[in-house]
Amino acid sequence: MAPPAEPRRPYKRPAISDQQRRRELALQAQSARRADAQARARALATSLLTTQAPAAATRRHEEEEYDEHVEEDQEHELTVAGVAAAAAASRLRGADARRWFARQIMLPEWMVDAPPHLSTDWHVFARPSGKRCLVVSSNGMTISRVRNGSILHRFPSALPNGSKRDISGPASSYSILDCIFHEPDETYYIIDMICWRGYSLYDCTAEFRFFWVNSKIAETSAGDPPSTYHRYRFSALPVYECTLEGLQAAYSGSMPYVKDGLLFYNKHAHYQAGITPLALVWKDETCSQYVIDTDKKGEIPSEQHLVLELLEDGSVVTSDDPPVAFGSLDSAFIQKSNLRPGNLLRFAVRDESVKLVDGKMQIGQLQFVGKPNRARAFADSHSKVLFQYAARHVPLRIEDLVASIQSNNMELESTDVEMQD
Repeated sequence: MAPPAEPRRPYKRPAISDQQRRRELALQAQSARRADAQARARALATSLLTTQAPAAATRRHEEEEYDEHVEEDQEHELTVAGVAAAAAASRLRGADARRWFARQIMLPEWMVDAPPHLSTDWHVFARPSGKRCLVVSSNGMTISRVRNGSILHRFPSALPNGSKRDISGPASSYSILDCIFHEPDETYYIIDMICWRGYSLYDCTAEFRFFWVNSKIAETSAGDPPSTYHRYRFSALPVYECTLEGLQAAYSGSMPYVKDGLLFYNKHAHYQAGITPLALVWKDETCSQYVIDTDKKGEIPSEQHLVLELLEDGSVVTSDDPPVAFGSLDSAFIQKSNLRPGNLLRFAVRDESVKLVDGKMQIGQLQFVGKPNRARAFADSHSKVLFQYAARHVPLRIEDLVASIQSNNMELESTDVEMQD
């Protein structure tokens, strides 16, 4: 009798990037990095509350008239590091201020390859469509700022110390939430929690932070319908284990908001300001209206577009740390076009000029298109450029994510059998 055939492993799309290697390095780096999380949170709260928004991007809303004088009464007990960081941020203007605020948010890389161990090491949830922002409540008021630093709303809320009616404990105690404001239902959907009643969560795992979002918001009336002392509703997101069932629920399940892709968080990831491979965003046409970038007319251009930053030496680079250079401009062109270091520039890329080498994208020729919107804070990341290229040619599909989870499950079952033997 022939031995039973081994179960056929699902097809896994070959990796095209070095994303997994950088993910392993990021996990190692965060375990070795134990900065003063309390000082970082305090400095960020102070900057969010007091720093003037970039003039070019400042927006005014009727609720800004709410108790504007309370800013004069703010007296935070800051550490020396907190004072220095807040003071430095308050002196920034224009593009520098936009970049500083943008780098305070934990930004996901774009998922180019399905990471291993999705079902055991990752959470997944549907990303709401809307404006990513940081929300801080303290001293009887609440302020939200979008990624370029401009104030989105100044309003009373049911967050701790978020309104004059709801001050408990020290008035200067602050909470900071990472949110997406979903305009259709005027709701702040909570992506993450950075600080709660003065307790910093920077060095806590994503798994713990998601637990706190649900438990702490439930202790308040922040999820109630809007009222006089609670202008906008806050809502925790349904976060799932990235099993086949969890992925299906996030991808196909009904949500109270318009979806804009899926977000994946490594369970062990700390809250890291800036771009990190420990958080990933993925999109297709089923779960997002915006998969491939469009031009100013809202149309998909025939050639891929990308936005890069001009450096002093003429090179044009991504927003990664360290940045990835995709080319350089000669001094004559820079002078003729009246360009300056720090400018964000839009380029078009022909398919035949693109090569993938050791997980990195190399571009033989860039075609200058112009400058992007002035309110934009930073250049594209390398992972976004690569995701956009893959979306046009070899997209990572939902079937690839399912296959990765199935393969992971089979490996776990095989390990269990070996242990039993």
